[in-house]
Amino acid sequence: MAVYLILTLLVLTLALPVRKKQVNNGRLLAVYQGMTRQDAVNMIAILMIFTALFAVSALRLNVGNDYAKYVEFMHLVFSHAYVPTEAGFNAVTYVIYYLCGFENYILVFAVFAFFTIFFFMKALWQQSEHFTYSFMMFMLLGYYFQSISTVRYYLALGIALYSVKFVLKGDWPGFILLILLGALFHKSILVVLPLYFLASLPWKKWMMLLGGAFCLSCLFLQDLYLKIVVFLYPSYKDTEYLTGGTSIVNIVRCTAILLFSLYMYRDCIKGNRTYSFYFWCNNMALALYLFGSFLPIISRIGYYLTVTHILFVPALIFKVKDDKKRQFIILAGIVACLLYFAMYMRGAANDGVRILPYQTFLFHEMPMTLSERGY
Repeated sequence: MAVYLILTLLVLTLALPVRKKQVNNGRLLAVYQGMTRQDAVNMIAILMIFTALFAVSALRLNVGNDYAKYVEFMHLVFSHAYVPTEAGFNAVTYVIYYLCGFENYILVFAVFAFFTIFFFMKALWQQSEHFTYSFMMFMLLGYYFQSISTVRYYLALGIALYSVKFVLKGDWPGFILLILLGALFHKSILVVLPLYFLASLPWKKWMMLLGGAFCLSCLFLQDLYLKIVVFLYPSYKDTEYLTGGTSIVNIVRCTAILLFSLYMYRDCIKGNRTYSFYFWCNNMALALYLFGSFLPIISRIGYYLTVTHILFVPALIFKVKDDKKRQFIILAGIVACLLYFAMYMRGAANDGVRILPYQTFLFHEMPMTLSERGY
């Protein structure tokens, strides 16, 4: 755990001096008139943050819930055997193994780590109105650490967060192409095609009523909706993946953000396309956790919506006009994130996460996989 605590403290410290130029409309733009001192500070800090995050991810060995399973899948890919993973993952694996001349799974994990961190960092830099606070949430809410455990999904999640910029610009072809790219690595990202489109709409009362009726239907038509899920994802049939469940922590988090956003609605959200998108992403996530608990792997669907919190919450907090209230909310948000981080790290060695103990190929050996054991 010491590695993760030192890493977190280091990168959060590096993020403190990062500042983006701000214009009168409250939006942050990278407006350059030559390289200023702040530009240099930003560039150096972000490069150092990226390097530190990448190093910890790339040097790991047998760390993460699916690490050994992925090593086995990569072996099967290179052996031209069937694997349930998507074509993009299979192609990257095969090309790296072929070019290296041996089963270099460490390099495959490093490549995925590089692009996962790249998409998250690029999204935070380009889209956050307060990079330091958004980055703090990214680290303390476990997004980075969970990317160590759930490789393909978190690459897709990073791509989904980055794709928000295309939605907000109305660049639907660019958005669709990016999501289709992400689907080559984890097809669950396809859910954002309808979800982000719905969140981008200017919601009317009749739409809210229709959405409410759909939520209520989930209480009575669960079998029908499960059949639809199995039709779309036949690999889920007769597996543990059809087991539902929900997250009390995420319900509390979405509820708190909903209450805060309603408090700020008239001043910030109403008439603002960007904030309205984040607002409805949060609302749909809350509805999903409350009424869709029967759906398989509900958390994976919900995270595509709640990942926007790391952009939405800082934007709202720093729009609070009263200085004392703003400082109190800033502190309350930091304390909440620290509590979540402590809770996450407490279970970091458990099945489903298993990012502890941290091991590196510099000092450890990979246990034999299923194919190597021969049974």
